[in-house]
Amino acid sequence: MPELKIQKLGLIACKVLWRELAYFAAQSPAEIDFFIQPQGLHNDPAQMRDTLQGAINRIEEEHSYDQLIFGYGLCSRGIEGLKSEKTPLVFPRAHDCLTFLLGSRQRQDRIYREHPDGYWYSPGWIETGAQPSRERIQKEMDLLRMKFGEDDARWLHTQIAGWNRNYHKAIYIDFKIGERGKYLAYTRACAEELGWQLIELEGDPTLVKKLVSMEWDEENFLVLAPGQELKLSYDDDLVKCSIPGQG
Repeated sequence: MPELKIQKLGLIACKVLWRELAYFAAQSPAEIDFFIQPQGLHNDPAQMRDTLQGAINRIEEEHSYDQLIFGYGLCSRGIEGLKSEKTPLVFPRAHDCLTFLLGSRQRQDRIYREHPDGYWYSPGWIETGAQPSRERIQKEMDLLRMKFGEDDARWLHTQIAGWNRNYHKAIYIDFKIGERGKYLAYTRACAEELGWQLIELEGDPTLVKKLVSMEWDEENFLVLAPGQELKLSYDDDLVKCSIPGQG
C-alpha cells in the first residue's frame, strides 16, 4: 500500500475564531488538530502567556507535529515570550482576532480610522463574549444593585460602562459561512436597543486561509525555530524572534 504523506499541524487558537478556522481548515492540504483556548485570556496578559506556553509544552509532550500554528495576534502582549523545545511555531502578524476577520492588519488599521466608535460583532464574539445590549446593561445593573444598593448602583454604572458612551456603531463582520442570519439579526437587535447604527462589513478570509494552508509568507507570518523566543518588534512587522540570552 502506498504511503500517504500529509503535513500534520497543531492549531492553538482563541475560541472566538474557531468557526472561521474550522471552515477553512477542512479545505487545507494539511491534517490539523485543534487546541482551542477560552475567550478572554487577553484580559490578563501574564496569565495568557502562561496558558499558551503550558499548551505548547503539553502538546510537545503528548504529540508530534510538523508545526504548531497560532490563531492569535498580539492580544495585549499575551504571546510575548512564547517558545518551543522541538516544534517550529507559526504566528500571524496580527494585532488581534479582528485582523483575522478583516484579512490584514492594514485593512484593520484603515477601518479603525473610519469607525473609531464601532463595537465589533462576529459569530465568535457573540457566542463567547458579552456584547453590548440591553441584556448586558441589565446584568451589570443587577450585580451592582446586589452589592451596593439602587442609588449607588446607578451612579457606579455610569462610571464603569464606558462602552455605552464611547461607541455608537454595531459593526458585524460577515464571513458568509454558516448560519449567518441569526448572528446578524442578533447584532441588529443590539443596535436597535442601544440606538446605534448597524454596519455590515464583509470579512476577508485571506489571513485565515493562509494560516491553515501553510502559505506562510514573511510579510504576514513569523516562523520560529525551536529554541527561538517570540518578541514584539514595535514596528509594522509586530513580532520578531530572538534566541534566549542573546536579546
